[in-house]
Amino acid sequence: MQKTSGGTARRSRAGSARVGKQRQHQDAPRGPGSRGTEVTRRAPLNAQARYWFDNTLTGGVAALIGWLAVACLAIVVPVSAVLVWTDDKAPDSLRAKAAAVWRTVGQTLRLGGEVGSPLRIALTVLLALVALFYVSTLVSLITAAITEKLVALRLGHSTVLEEGHTVVLGWSAQIHTVVTELVAANANQRRSAIAVLADRDKTEMEEELRAEVGDTGRTRLICRNGRPADPAALVRVSPGSADVVLVLPRDEPDEDADIVKSLLSLRAAVDDDCPVRIVAVVRDERYRLAARLAAGPGAVVLEVDDITARLVSQCVRQPGLSLVYQELLDFAGDEFYVIDAPEQAGRTFGQVLSAYPAACVVGVVRADGAVRLNPPFASAVLPGDRLVVIAHDDDTAVPADDPAAFDESVIVSRPPTPPCPERLLLLGWNRRARRIVHHLSGHATAESVLHVVADGGEATAAAVREAATGATGLEVVFHQGDPTLPETVNSLNACAYDGVIVLGPDRSAGGGAPDDRALVTLLLLRDLERTSGRPVSVVTEMTDDRNRAIAPVGPGADFVVSGELIGLLMAQISQNWRLADVFEDLLAPGGNGIHLRPAGDYVREGHLASFATVVESAARRGECAIGYRSRERATVGPDHGIRVNPPKTAARFWRADDDVIVITDH
Repeated sequence: MQKTSGGTARRSRAGSARVGKQRQHQDAPRGPGSRGTEVTRRAPLNAQARYWFDNTLTGGVAALIGWLAVACLAIVVPVSAVLVWTDDKAPDSLRAKAAAVWRTVGQTLRLGGEVGSPLRIALTVLLALVALFYVSTLVSLITAAITEKLVALRLGHSTVLEEGHTVVLGWSAQIHTVVTELVAANANQRRSAIAVLADRDKTEMEEELRAEVGDTGRTRLICRNGRPADPAALVRVSPGSADVVLVLPRDEPDEDADIVKSLLSLRAAVDDDCPVRIVAVVRDERYRLAARLAAGPGAVVLEVDDITARLVSQCVRQPGLSLVYQELLDFAGDEFYVIDAPEQAGRTFGQVLSAYPAACVVGVVRADGAVRLNPPFASAVLPGDRLVVIAHDDDTAVPADDPAAFDESVIVSRPPTPPCPERLLLLGWNRRARRIVHHLSGHATAESVLHVVADGGEATAAAVREAATGATGLEVVFHQGDPTLPETVNSLNACAYDGVIVLGPDRSAGGGAPDDRALVTLLLLRDLERTSGRPVSVVTEMTDDRNRAIAPVGPGADFVVSGELIGLLMAQISQNWRLADVFEDLLAPGGNGIHLRPAGDYVREGHLASFATVVESAARRGECAIGYRSRERATVGPDHGIRVNPPKTAARFWRADDDVIVITDH
């Protein structure tokens, strides 16, 4: 026993010694290099309480209900007691006051508040809890159903129940332009709707359109989520009951196959006995035929690259032409309309030209649907024919009893100014450049030359040589160089060229936005103008209209913004189906086109003449005059001197540098 006690005592002393050493070690001061265990410090009470409370919340629904009950009782019971004790009519005994407090608490928490035997109180509380559970469950179910419905609506999966609405399939750079123009076109309609189907979040689409388009007036914007190539998703926008369906292009040419698939899905979603008008857009010419076949007969399929190339080739020869197209394509000013004109039947087209004081007659739609722009002036307007006019609105094209008078004394009968050989400069290269070269060669005068300056190595050089092979009548010369470098631009003497075309690279080849390099080139050309003191006539192709506002060019410069151009065309055609043939003729290489001609070819320079006089002078040359450009106001916005469809009676002094805007095939 003593041995055991001694052993125990020794172990106790040893343990005490070890504890003492540990305490000494803990209490000893620590230097920077000490390696001992840190002193365990207790957290503050508020932190410990918060930690304990957080742990209790992890207990699930029961813990949440418990804490909710405690919180309610902690507030309701004291307040009820104060109300009872401060009541003049409160009972005197403590038991009666406690019963009054209980009744107040029960009424507040909907627990009955009955008094009496403990069993009665327990049963009333039980019934109250059952009723509370039932009501709470019912409210939860209703809330869940409403939330589920709201989530479904937010996802944009519900079906649009509209008739005669416009359906827009896809989301691209054209969406803002298309919707804005459709809203403007429907401004005088009592009720209209635009349904957009795209593979994007419904709320994001609505917010972006609301920010970009602004007030939509009486037009309702409806967005639905889904892939346009999915027939099940197409049903959500009810294409079968729509007035027209617009299929927007994708961002890249290799995505045109998805456009074809969307058109096939659209045909599958719409019954054959319920045809719908379709306007679709592709970027690559290889998919245009497939898109037409998929869309079916009567559909309109536009090609971005071809239309852009045509307009660029026209604008480089006629500064200011892009502004004319902008005026004619948007709904803010004057645009094309097809109107009924039974009172003009039997008259010649030349006689009809001066019959409308507030509209310019430019063509005829025959009874069989054929569109003829600028027909022979001796041809008759037949019964059933309709007129193609340029007017502010279709209801403003009203014939007058007497045609507007013209002044014979100021009409000029001299022959038009013959074209001269041109020197053109093309800075940059992309997939549309080959088409631009082709269209330039179609109207080139003998001995005209096109200098191409672009980087890209042998691949670009080979592409330029291939384009030059098919360019008849136009000499194409290639120079290797980067148009974004100052030494390249400064060595070109761009001021000596009749016109300069600036192109950005293709999106996949440039690494970034295609317009970025074009903006750099424009900045260098602007600096060249400043240092040389000579202007440079530039037309720039861009993909994003927002970059036009920051482009370093002078006021009234020519821009061909492919995204905006296609959006405007789609909106115009959707409102008047015959305009597809009108624009096809205007942009076709061998058809009628819009031209800016010197005003001195029509009226005497420096003399006062009405626009009716200009119309008469142009008619004698086989042309339809639709407006003019004042070079004196070319740098003054917002119209930059462009006036389309002025009143026939409006008279002005015509300067030598003014232009008359005409539609002609020569």
